[in-house]
Amino acid sequence: MSDADIKLYSDFLNELANAAATVSLEYFKKPIKITSKGPKLNTDFDPVTIADRNTEKKIRELIRARFPDHNILGEEEADEQKNSNFTWIIDPIDGTRAYITGVPTWGTLIALRDNDKSIIGLLDQPYLRERYIGTPSGTLLNGKPIKTRPCDSIFNATISTTDPLQLFADDDERDRFFRVAAGAKMMRNGYDCYAYAMVASGFMDVVIESGLNAHDIQALIPIIEGAGGLVTNWQGESVNEGGQVVACGDKRLHEQVIGLLNTSL
Repeated sequence: MSDADIKLYSDFLNELANAAATVSLEYFKKPIKITSKGPKLNTDFDPVTIADRNTEKKIRELIRARFPDHNILGEEEADEQKNSNFTWIIDPIDGTRAYITGVPTWGTLIALRDNDKSIIGLLDQPYLRERYIGTPSGTLLNGKPIKTRPCDSIFNATISTTDPLQLFADDDERDRFFRVAAGAKMMRNGYDCYAYAMVASGFMDVVIESGLNAHDIQALIPIIEGAGGLVTNWQGESVNEGGQVVACGDKRLHEQVIGLLNTSL
């Protein structure tokens, strides 16, 4: 991707984030109707609100107007396939559980994928006024470069997952997570996409999750990698379509985590 392309898409992501924020903040910390989309992993509750749906609607409208030939994949509406190499991937409010409980660890996630690779990604937390954009040239927080921090051992690491009780698929996944977490210096859970931002910023070291969809992770891959980290599945392979995810700020630590996750119980 050329510098001109990076600027073009980064500017557009800022436009999308500004528009999305006007919708998501309209409903945040206010009484709204909450419905469930059905079971998710180890729980029967997968919340969605008018804020999720209207935020995605606004993002899609702007993408269609600017790049009418591009594909669009989102959480709340049907896929729009235009036979393009480029696909916009949208999670309008990643962390709806946090959103409906008034906790500002949710975020709007938008990625642009070229064929199978996410080339640029956005995480916007408008309530905190934090905007992360990851590109092949690096990752920026509100326009300033950020980097992951060195951490060569799990014993020095801060580890996170969104919900260790309800959001792993089964006891085996949960046990494997806790085996890694048991050796960590500190564990801080419940941050949704914001934990990945903290890895990219150098405040946390590892995020381990399961059951993610493409829209949950695509935007976060360029953000973590642009800051110097690594995102894979639990086997150390590509995680473009979601599933089991490991995000690490240090590649040496990533190797240890993958080994622990795959040691026989």
